[in-house]
Amino acid sequence: MSSEYVLVACVLASLRLAAVAPEAGAAKPAPAAARVRSLLPEKPISRAQRPTPIAAVIENTGDAVAEVRATIELPEGVKVIGGEASVTKRLDGGDEAKLVWQVEAEKAQDCELRLRIEVAGATVATASLPMQFLAPVEVRKLPYIPEPQPVKTSVLVGAHNCPLWEADKPQMWANVLKHPERTPALGFYSQENPEVADWETKWAVEHGVSFFIYCWYRASQGEPVKQRFGSAIHDALFKSKFADKLKFTIMWENQSRGVAGVADERDLLDNLLPFWMENYFKHPSYLKIDNKPVLFIYRPEFLVQDLGGVENVVQAFDKLRQACKDAGFAGLYLLGEYRGLDPNHLKLMKSLGLDYTFAYCWHVPNSPTPQQSLDAQMNYLHKTQELSVLPQVVTVSQAWSGWHDEGSIWKLPPPDFERLLRQAKDFVTTLPPNELGSKLLLLDNWNEWGEGHYLAPYREYGFGYLDAVRKVFSDAPEQHVDLIPEDVGMGPYDTAYKTRQAEEENLRKLVAEKALKPGAPADGLLGWWAFDEAAEAPVALDYSGNRLGGGLRDAERAPGLDGNALVCKGGCVVVPGNPRLSLTEAVSIECFVKTDVAGQGNTWMVNRVFSGGIDTGYRLGIVSGKPCFEVPQTDWSHHLSADIDLPTGRWVHLAGTFDGKTMRIYVDGQEHGTMDRPGPVKPNDFHLCLGNYEVGHVAHFDGLLDEVKLWGRALTGEEVQAHYRRLAKRD
Repeated sequence: MSSEYVLVACVLASLRLAAVAPEAGAAKPAPAAARVRSLLPEKPISRAQRPTPIAAVIENTGDAVAEVRATIELPEGVKVIGGEASVTKRLDGGDEAKLVWQVEAEKAQDCELRLRIEVAGATVATASLPMQFLAPVEVRKLPYIPEPQPVKTSVLVGAHNCPLWEADKPQMWANVLKHPERTPALGFYSQENPEVADWETKWAVEHGVSFFIYCWYRASQGEPVKQRFGSAIHDALFKSKFADKLKFTIMWENQSRGVAGVADERDLLDNLLPFWMENYFKHPSYLKIDNKPVLFIYRPEFLVQDLGGVENVVQAFDKLRQACKDAGFAGLYLLGEYRGLDPNHLKLMKSLGLDYTFAYCWHVPNSPTPQQSLDAQMNYLHKTQELSVLPQVVTVSQAWSGWHDEGSIWKLPPPDFERLLRQAKDFVTTLPPNELGSKLLLLDNWNEWGEGHYLAPYREYGFGYLDAVRKVFSDAPEQHVDLIPEDVGMGPYDTAYKTRQAEEENLRKLVAEKALKPGAPADGLLGWWAFDEAAEAPVALDYSGNRLGGGLRDAERAPGLDGNALVCKGGCVVVPGNPRLSLTEAVSIECFVKTDVAGQGNTWMVNRVFSGGIDTGYRLGIVSGKPCFEVPQTDWSHHLSADIDLPTGRWVHLAGTFDGKTMRIYVDGQEHGTMDRPGPVKPNDFHLCLGNYEVGHVAHFDGLLDEVKLWGRALTGEEVQAHYRRLAKRD
C-alpha cells in the first residue's frame, strides 16, 4: 500500500475486532448495527499519573437510525477521569461519531483496554487496545531539551538509521497506520526538524548508541550529486544543538541501478567523492576509526557492471583510499552489505577490495519464534566466521516485516533482544583484536517504522529496546529517567502529518456519502462508480448505496457513455480499503471502456492486486492488447485473457466473473474465455484502484472508463448480456 490514500483507510489491523456487519451488497435495507472503526490513544506514548485521551470512532453500519452505546472497560489501576465510562450516541444510517475518554493510570503498567458497542441492548462489536503506561515524571516547562548524558560502552555501538520520514511524504507512514503500536514517541514526525535530531541524539547516547549509519540515497547519477531523503543529515543533524554528541556515517544505497549508483569511474571520483569528502568525511562528527572514515556500501556487487569489471572496482576503491590519504586521513574503511552465507559471494566482495562484510538486517524465514530468530542470527555470525573469507562487523536485528507485511514476520520482545545482545557481545570478544569487528557492533534498526524493525522509543514497548542496549553494553546505573517531549513542554513534531490527516479525513467523509442511481440497490451489488459528479468534484461516489466512494488522484472527467466518464491517462480513483472489498466466495467486475490506443500491453482499469499480496484480490485490465481478468491463487497466477483484442474507437463492455470454481471473461456481452480456478479469493486490506494499477503508476489504462460495477456474486451470462445491452445502444 502506498501514497496518500492510506490516511483515509480504516485502521482495523491493529484492533482485535469482533463485529456483526450486514452482508455486502444486500438489496434490503441493512438492520441497525455498528462497528469500531478505530480505537487508539491520542498521544504517541502515555505516562502514569497523567491524563491520556483514548479516542474511538464508531460507525452505524446499518441504514436505520440507531442508539449506539459505547462503554470503555478499564483494568485495575486505570480510571476514567472527568466523564462516564459509557456514552450513547444517536446515529443515522452510515454515520459515525468520535468519542474520547480521558483515562489515567496510577502507576507504570502494561495492560489492555476494551471497548464494547451495544445496539438495542445487544453487543454488536468489541475492540481491545494494548497500552503501556510509562513511569510517572513531573512535567516541567524547559527552554530546550536537556543536555544529553552519554554513557560509556565496552564497544562502539551504532544503529542503522532509515531517514524516510519527511514532512512532504506522509505516505511513508502507510504501514504504521496498519500497526499503530509502532507509533514513535515523536509521533509521525518530520525528520528535517533539528529538534527531532536532538531528541534522537539524546535517546541514543544515553543508552549507549554512539553513532548512526544513515541510509544515503542518490537521486540521479552521472551528474553533480542530488539526494533523496537527505534532510535527516543536512537539515536536522547538521543544524542540531547536540550534533557534537553523536557520531554519524553513511551507507550508500547502491540498489536502484541507473539512478542511485555511478555512471562510471569519473562520476564516482568527480561527483560522489568530493561531495562525501566535503560534507561528511571532513565533518568533525563523521565516524573515523584509526583516522580512517568508515563508509558502508549497500549492494557493492553492482559496481562490477557500473565500472566495467572487478579490476576496475579495485582500482576505483584504491583511488578513494588514496584521495582520503591526500586529504590527511590514514585511508578509508570500506564495508560491503551482505546477509547470506554463500562463500562465492563473499569471495567476490573480497576480490573487489572491500575491507569487511556487514548485514543491514538478517533474513530469518518462516515467521520464526523469538528463540528461533535469535538462534538464526547467531548462526549467521558463527558460520560467516567459519567461512573465513572476509572479516565481518556484527549486526543484530530486533525484528522484521516487509513494507506490505509480506514474507517472514517476526519480532524479539525487549527481554529476548537483550539475550541476543549479550550473545553478540560475547561473540565480538572472540574476533581478532586488530579487526573492526572487535571494536564495533551494529543494531538493526533505529527507525525502520514501515518495514517493521526499530529501536527508538515507541508506543508498544517504550524505551524497552534502548534500555536493553544500555544494560548490556554500559555499566551505567540501570535505573534512570527517560524523557519524552511532553515531559519538558516541547513538541509536537507531527504537525505536517496531522494537517494532511485532517484533509484526508474530510475527504473520507465526502466519499462516504450515500448515493443511488436507478438500478440500485441490487442483489449482490457492492460498488458502482459512474463518475457522474461535477467536473471539479474531488470524489467519485458509489451509486450502489454502499458508501464506498473514492478520491480522485490527478484525474479528471470527460463526457462518457452515461453522464461523465473517468479520463485514464495516469490518474485514478482510490477507494479506501474496506473489509467489504475482500470478496472471498465470488466476484464480478464490469465496466465500459473506450480507447484509441490498440495493443496496450499491461494496463489496468480496476485493480486490487498489489505488492505484498500478489496472490490476493482481483483485477481487470488489458494484457498484450486483450482484455484480461485475474483472480490470483498464487503469485501473479490465473490471468484469463479474452480470445480477441480490445476493440478501439468505440465503447466496449468488459466483464469478469468468478463463482468459486470458474473464471469467465466477457466482451460486449459475449463470453470470450474461461479458466478453472477452484477455491476462494484470498482477502487483503488493500484499497481499490480505478483507472490505473496504482496511484501514479505507469501501468494505467489509456482511454475512458465508465460505469464500473463490483458484485459480490458471479453474474450469469444472461445478466452480463443484459447489462451490456442496457447501455450499449447509447454509444
